[in-house]
Amino acid sequence: MARSKVNIGGGGGAELTFTAYTPAVTSSVAISSGTPTRSTPTALSVARYGLAATSIGDYALFGGGPSSATVDAYNTTLTRSTPTALSVARYGLAATSIGDYALFGGGPSSATVDAYNTTLTRSTPTALSVARYYLAATSIGDYALFGGGVTTATVDAYNLTLTRSTPTALSVARYDLAATSIGDYALFGGGPSSATVDAYNTTLTRSTPTALSVARYGLAATSIGDYALFGGGPSSATVDAYNTTLTRSTPTALSVARYYLAATSIGDYALFGGGYPYSATVDAYNTTLTRSTPAALSVARYYLAATSVGDYALFGGGTTPYSATVDAYRPEAIGFYQEMPIGTVFDFGTEITATVKQNFIVTPATGYIKYKKGDL
Repeated sequence: MARSKVNIGGGGGAELTFTAYTPAVTSSVAISSGTPTRSTPTALSVARYGLAATSIGDYALFGGGPSSATVDAYNTTLTRSTPTALSVARYGLAATSIGDYALFGGGPSSATVDAYNTTLTRSTPTALSVARYYLAATSIGDYALFGGGVTTATVDAYNLTLTRSTPTALSVARYDLAATSIGDYALFGGGPSSATVDAYNTTLTRSTPTALSVARYGLAATSIGDYALFGGGPSSATVDAYNTTLTRSTPTALSVARYYLAATSIGDYALFGGGYPYSATVDAYNTTLTRSTPAALSVARYYLAATSVGDYALFGGGTTPYSATVDAYRPEAIGFYQEMPIGTVFDFGTEITATVKQNFIVTPATGYIKYKKGDL
């Protein structure tokens, strides 16, 4: 029996040479792309659109909708539960998380903020300073930010103890905007007839980086690697990317122009899903901003919400006119198949004795293979 140490990174392929085996064994192996694959977990408990989503601890939360205060929670195995409902039924709200809390804020004529901790216990911190809906939310440093909304430029900030403050307002009042964070900045971009991007650093100082390349509303935003991405809008497939220094670039556009879509990130992928006109398309951007198109949503819909938990990116709800569907995307394991004699022992986290000749090893991998004498 021969023992070989192996250390493999990710990528498009690899060549392994096991010099401790006599004769030496060289194996050229393909490494999988890691493209996200789709599944459909238990649906939301109530079909609805105009909801909001965020994650806290081991839970992804979907809350709100027209005449709905329902909150559905999915854990890392995608088991659904229904924690205490929002204190006020509402749609057009926004959600983000900070510290140990997931926050849902706003809605028509509503300034209410509901907070859920990591055990899904609900509390109601100080309300937003201005009641509003179709706002956007994201977090940076020690602050959760709620910005914009119908007829307002107001930004409300909640710290780790859920104490509220009101930093400098957006430079332009607008609604149907999108928000995400990258590096030391929280970004709010877009709105009707607006290409404006407002950036807030960790001390909540506002700046205005280069505007979006196209003015648009109903867009979606998320971040991956060193980039914050803003995608979609009416008749628009444009994607604008901002790096950690807020330099803007324009990667490959979405495969289908659409608005009122949703976005989230998982693993090495930023995903943009759904949208209007009724679309089931999902576009994925990796950390180099290369676009791919994984399996479409199981149901075409818009006004849906998205967030991620554990190994899954979730897209829930939407209008079809009313949908309870949840689609889950999980990146495929990246690795390779290595040929070895049956009875060979290998350990890349857990010791396994080969019962077949082709064995899958997840990368990056550090471990060993103890070859047993036999035919390859």
